Amino acid sequence: MSRRRHAAYVAITLGALMASSSPAGADSGTGRVTHWAPSGIASDQYESHPAFDPLTGDLYFVRSTPQFRGWRILYSHCTPSGWSPPQDAPFAGDGVEADPWFSPDGRSVWFISNRTTDGVHREDLDIWRVERGADGHWGQPVRLPSPINSMGYEWFPRLAPDGWLYFGSDRPGGFGKTDIWRARADGQGGWTVENAGPALNGPDDEYEALPSPDGQRLILMAENGAGDVRTLYESHKTDNGWSPRRALGPDVNATGSEIGALFSPTGKTLMFARDLHGNESGEFFVWRGGLSAASTAEEAWPAACPAPQH
Repeated sequence: MSRRRHAAYVAITLGALMASSSPAGADSGTGRVTHWAPSGIASDQYESHPAFDPLTGDLYFVRSTPQFRGWRILYSHCTPSGWSPPQDAPFAGDGVEADPWFSPDGRSVWFISNRTTDGVHREDLDIWRVERGADGHWGQPVRLPSPINSMGYEWFPRLAPDGWLYFGSDRPGGFGKTDIWRARADGQGGWTVENAGPALNGPDDEYEALPSPDGQRLILMAENGAGDVRTLYESHKTDNGWSPRRALGPDVNATGSEIGALFSPTGKTLMFARDLHGNESGEFFVWRGGLSAASTAEEAWPAACPAPQH
């Protein structure tokens, strides 16, 4: 999630958005990108940053104005007649909130917020976490401590299988304006934070790093210096760390507005958001069959709502 709004978009048609045969990058197979717009979820506003609850199947997502302002985390559940009308997340606070992400066991949600803390309404966005109790109800969200949160802005917290928490931050000491950083619990109640390195970061803005479920791949969203092009990249884990990032192909990066990626639980499918008509409506898209060089087999994800009758 970026605080900059790009000023112009590449003019495209819906037919181009649905293109399905472009190469998806040097390390990926080919696939097809389809528009995912279920009734009740898709609107004339900007929907982005999806997260499916592993325990209930509920869809959490960010809705903002068509100008990508006023972010709020909403959720909807699947009913026999389709997705329910979205409402505020049960852990919602005041201010803007975005970038929800569930732990694989469904017991925690990580997100960003500038909600009031200790009677002070914050200007910068920080990383928060909320835990779900044994009764299924969400507890009180907790703002993560320093050095994870800083005096700057933090974005898009995502926990990798190896325990590293990846996030974006414009704190000092990076390679550019906003960089990808990572934090790890030190075993003594604190955290160690480090820059994720030059393979992922450059002189401009990097905001969103999404590790794959197996920890071997990372999807990255970065902007150019003018803040008018958002592009999804990929990197792979090697013996020497992350490989230099490479942009995904034009079937994914069709408009320069691609944000908020989410892997399916298997890691075979990628969901993300983009502007559908250029500064009019942000919508969800799904890239199927493109994440494996060995196979283009597709999986049925996200699950249909309502479920098909047998």
